[in-house]
Amino acid sequence: MIALAETRQQRIQALGFDPSTQPKEDYLPCNCCGADRWVILTHQDRYGYPVQATACNDCGLTMLNPRMTAEAYGSFYASTYRPLVSAYHGRLIDAKTIQGEQVPYAQAFIEFARPFITEAHQTLLDVGGSTGVVAREFMKCFDLKTTLIDPAPAETAEAESLGIESITGFVEDWDAKGRKFDIIGLFQTIDHLLDVSTTLTKLRQVISDHGIFLVDIVDFRAAMLRNGSVEDAVKIDHVYSLTQETAEAMFARAGFRWVRKGYSADHLHVSYACVPTEATFIMPDPTWVTEYFREIRQVQNIK
Repeated sequence: MIALAETRQQRIQALGFDPSTQPKEDYLPCNCCGADRWVILTHQDRYGYPVQATACNDCGLTMLNPRMTAEAYGSFYASTYRPLVSAYHGRLIDAKTIQGEQVPYAQAFIEFARPFITEAHQTLLDVGGSTGVVAREFMKCFDLKTTLIDPAPAETAEAESLGIESITGFVEDWDAKGRKFDIIGLFQTIDHLLDVSTTLTKLRQVISDHGIFLVDIVDFRAAMLRNGSVEDAVKIDHVYSLTQETAEAMFARAGFRWVRKGYSADHLHVSYACVPTEATFIMPDPTWVTEYFREIRQVQNIK
């Protein structure tokens, strides 16, 4: 059980995690378009932590900048992430308790992807696969041989117990050693990546020619508008805050073409089924970028 303090902020403070003491690095240029002009949006996230979120002036990609180093994030996911989310929601959320929530999520994504999965799809790579519950549901449904990558040792241990080949670490550091996969899943993970562009390019290199890439984003614009707050949509655990426009530009740049898109029941996640294609450099519509910044200012002023 989680010990409930008087307020959410007291529960978070009781964890003793201080982002200001963590090693950080600036990230330039833009991970989407390569530009180097950044607009500072906020200096605080939903947990009350002093983190700076910025957006690329040219394409609108939003991210924490500066952000903690890969080593610092490794320690964060190993020891702080689940307790932090538990403190925020006021209930225990750990490698055991999240499994019940992941089953319906997996089943919904299976139905979303089913039209594109055939007998030719025999292997699955689940990036950021947590405890392996989602991978297990795909394995059961499609009889897949599965590999999982996640930075949290407690969660990869749970995946190992399910008989899933599990790798503890960041996908950015992973060496595929020439392996190819028929299905690649980036389930509730892309926002946590330290380098979206590099990861998407790597996944494009390891997907088979007939492969299907499954990914979902938390649409930052939708979260900001629903919360009526920029700060409440920013999270230290989400290095990137993607929108449909920035995500689709990054998919195309890496060599993925989406063939199906769906909006989730929570009205925040957007799911994609993508196929490999030739990489194409595209940019979000400049009119959209202008409107995006206008909406940010409007929300800030109302708040």
